[in-house]
Amino acid sequence: MSDAVMMEHDELWDKLNEECGVFGVFNHPDAPQLSYYGLHALQHRGQESAGICASDGEKFSYHRGMGLVTEAFNGNQLSKIHGRMAIGHVRYTTAGESKLENAQPLVFKYTGGNLALAHNGNLVNAEQIRHQLERQGSIFQTTSDTEVIAHLIARSGYEIEQAVRESLRMIKGAYALLLMTENKMIIALDPNGLRPLVLGRLDEGYVVASETCAFETVGAEYIRDVEPGEMIVIDEKGLRSERFAGQTQRAICSFEYIYFARPDSDIDGINVHLARKEMGRQLYKESAIEADVVTGVPDSSISAAIGYAEAAGLPYELGLVKNRYVGRTFIQPNQEMRARGVRMKLSAVRKVVEGKRVVMIDDSIVRGTTSGRIVRMLREAGAKEVHVRISSPPVKNPCFYGIDTSSREELIASEKSIEQIRECIGADSLAFLSEKGMIDAIGRNDTAPNRGHCLACFTGCYPTEIYEDTKNCVEK
Repeated sequence: MSDAVMMEHDELWDKLNEECGVFGVFNHPDAPQLSYYGLHALQHRGQESAGICASDGEKFSYHRGMGLVTEAFNGNQLSKIHGRMAIGHVRYTTAGESKLENAQPLVFKYTGGNLALAHNGNLVNAEQIRHQLERQGSIFQTTSDTEVIAHLIARSGYEIEQAVRESLRMIKGAYALLLMTENKMIIALDPNGLRPLVLGRLDEGYVVASETCAFETVGAEYIRDVEPGEMIVIDEKGLRSERFAGQTQRAICSFEYIYFARPDSDIDGINVHLARKEMGRQLYKESAIEADVVTGVPDSSISAAIGYAEAAGLPYELGLVKNRYVGRTFIQPNQEMRARGVRMKLSAVRKVVEGKRVVMIDDSIVRGTTSGRIVRMLREAGAKEVHVRISSPPVKNPCFYGIDTSSREELIASEKSIEQIRECIGADSLAFLSEKGMIDAIGRNDTAPNRGHCLACFTGCYPTEIYEDTKNCVEK
């Protein structure tokens, strides 16, 4: 997808963009095929590229392609990938351009043999490390921050486990990481556990994935979540775990619960659908309004809308319908066509909203453009009043950990008050869920600050050091 199309897509559908998804299988005769189905279950986490690399114990075979999983593997590519071990990746660009050489898994040859890497997240010190390595003679083949990890491993001079261990201690930021040699798989999660990563069993082998929904797809049994700062090694000797980071403190991205993860996934034992439903209930407690009907912006806001409706004693109705068959490249370059594009992706059900006071539940407001269009759409369908309720706090700050947020200046909540936002989107009323309300609704039992949530996009308090180069990259 070109940068121009990506920009138009963002303007058209004003959402935080997904990060990436990783999936791995160890010791199964159908490892590549299982990886394909696992990536398909994680497709919501990235739609720009997909790839699978497998090992038969002696050599790698792999394929990467642009687009959805079905588009990247639209021929007989999967039949050419063989092995009892495989890792896969679906990508949304957060660091590096959207082109094939940045598609993952990245595959390298080094003195220790072959190495494949798949990474979900973003390294905040990638540019500093890259410049240092380039001064020392390293030549980079991609613009992805994931390649930094590969160069650190290759230049360490240690055997693979020690090389990975030392490299992980140098990088900072968010990373759910899968690495594979010809006969070994290594799994690692950053010391703050900013991204979800889960471990499971399938027959005599192991499975690892960004979300538990992928386990349901391939028939794997969930074992546990990978812990922050944990490195797991799986080889012919079995599975062994160690901590590579001395200090760990859970700060999982709040938007995994709010928006990114699939509703049928569990994160740290908490079901995403039930958490979102409880956010809707809490939203009603904090900002009740007299109304006739509740509707949610599909798909991620439906759970919260159901919770709000139940708490309010109002009917939940399908007032907005999403067209699931609109391609990603239909967007036209002028404003009129972009406005029509919203109607191609979403339409109001007139018989549901006509003459009604409607509560419209959405999970977030980024720039405010889509919210305004949906409010107008409901009014044009005959809604008497439109009250917007958002099941998260206002997004005021950019994310540096793998979510493609706008610069601070483009985030409407960083520049305007709630009343000013209400005027911009044309709603009769507007309210956001409080930070405390969101945390209480999710119900994490964690002694870490904010009960183990990263709230940086709401509060501006980041769980890791943020480097100036990283800030400039987002702010420019």
